[in-house]
Amino acid sequence: MRILFDQGTPVPLRRHLADHSIATAFEQCWSELTNGKLLDTAEQAGSELLITTDSNLQYQQNLKGRQIATIVLRSTSWPRIQKSLSTIQAAVRRASVGSYEEIEIPYAN
Repeated sequence: MRILFDQGTPVPLRRHLADHSIATAFEQCWSELTNGKLLDTAEQAGSELLITTDSNLQYQQNLKGRQIATIVLRSTSWPRIQKSLSTIQAAVRRASVGSYEEIEIPYAN
């Protein structure tokens, strides 16, 4: 699957999704694009899944009819996200055209 990491998505997550082709908004020179334009550009470039930490995305953008799936990580903290890798990997496997899923990232105990 072709995955795009939005700003704020920890890049080390890439190592744990090794079966997929991953790019970042920064690498694509898309860092300055607003959410709507980023979604349009990512879809046109063939991205199948956006992984973001922007929990307001679903309220700021109409995601209906989108080809790109979206996963929202509810934290930017890599130490916390590391503890939820299996949950994230399962969500990536479930992602389908236009799907949307939020993943709660628990606080470390």
